[in-house]
Amino acid sequence: MNVFKTTMLLTALTLILVVGGQALGGQSGMVMAFIMALAMNFISYFWSDKIVLRMYGAKEVTEAESPFLHQTVRQLSQAAGMPMPKVYLIPSEQPNAFATGRNPEHAAVAVTNGIMRVLDKEELAGVLAHEMAHVKNRDILIGTIAATIAGAISMLANMAQWALIFGGGRNDDREGGHPAVMILMMILAPIAAMLVQMAISRTREYGADRTGAALIKNPEALARALEKINRAAHAIPMVGAEPATAHMFIVSPLTGGGILSLFSTHPPMEKRVAALRSMRPPYIV
Repeated sequence: MNVFKTTMLLTALTLILVVGGQALGGQSGMVMAFIMALAMNFISYFWSDKIVLRMYGAKEVTEAESPFLHQTVRQLSQAAGMPMPKVYLIPSEQPNAFATGRNPEHAAVAVTNGIMRVLDKEELAGVLAHEMAHVKNRDILIGTIAATIAGAISMLANMAQWALIFGGGRNDDREGGHPAVMILMMILAPIAAMLVQMAISRTREYGADRTGAALIKNPEALARALEKINRAAHAIPMVGAEPATAHMFIVSPLTGGGILSLFSTHPPMEKRVAALRSMRPPYIV
């Protein structure tokens, strides 16, 4: 079901690009924005792991330095039929974790100092399984595709803004539409793209929860871990946390509720926990 939903959401993003592109910048503008976004996300796809790990001060740890962490990741890798990812430790007291890497052969799992202290062994295994599920499910690739299309839509809106300022808009069907339509699309298209992109991220979180719980055959352990991390994330800020990378973590490292929760890249915690506790054996990865 999540695969179908993700496909439909990606299709919706593509339609926004095509329809919005024609209204905002015409065919040539749409193609130019897509190429620019593709180039930017190509770089991000191949080097984002190193960038994000460095951004959060993550340090690769050896088995001698953290034997339980390495042993757990190795066991999960074998159970999932994946190569063992590199293991990193983030110097933050907020309990949290993320995975990165463009495919299972180039993956890394990072956990904070805080999560090592807050969770028990079963709960930590659940978190690690969730993060490895993201790699197994190719969520980095899916996220990059979504970011490419959404980025192209945002670039189109910026191009249309400058076109209106300096050229007054276009009336030719091939090069954009009426200025009033362009203004409307400049506002609505990026918002629609952002909402669809967030919906994709939320869908993939549910998928990683389910796959991770099945991998350890213990949905309750992951549910408990999520509850603990969620409580701590609101009490302990993560220094240097950025909105652009918040979606990578198992729980958003950014605090905030109310209307901000509508724009969260993560599903509501109570729904994630309820979905995990509704799982029944046999658990299939």
